[in-house]
Amino acid sequence: MSLLPAWLWFAAIALAFWGITGVTQKLATNRISSELSFIWFAYAMIAISATLAVFVPIHWHLRPLIFWAALAGGTLNGLGALTSFTALESGGKASVVISLISLYPLVTVAFAVTFLHERLTLAQALGVGLAIVAAILLSLEPKTPDAKP
Repeated sequence: MSLLPAWLWFAAIALAFWGITGVTQKLATNRISSELSFIWFAYAMIAISATLAVFVPIHWHLRPLIFWAALAGGTLNGLGALTSFTALESGGKASVVISLISLYPLVTVAFAVTFLHERLTLAQALGVGLAIVAAILLSLEPKTPDAKP
């Protein structure tokens, strides 16, 4: 029996996959356009989805709200990936771009507090504040000295 719950193992594996992904995305967008890089990304997602559809029993009957929520989630995820590729292709450093976009839970927290009326503890609010400070510090570009004529 494992000392750690299964969800924690899967989360750790996802962390490793996404951590490596930041590097592979930067390598790709250094050599091909963000659009072409995204097309290959989407192709890989389709291949994984097709494999799941064949080998994993799936309950296909969904309520319309759940269907549209899943479709919206996939669309927003795809648009987020496309814009992250564009940020990398536009000269963003992988260490900064990926770190910044990884703060997306702040948006989730804002929506959850605003629309779902969830409440944050003092420690959680402090964590959100520190994440915002981290985003600001990560986005600061070092000043370069003016070029001499």
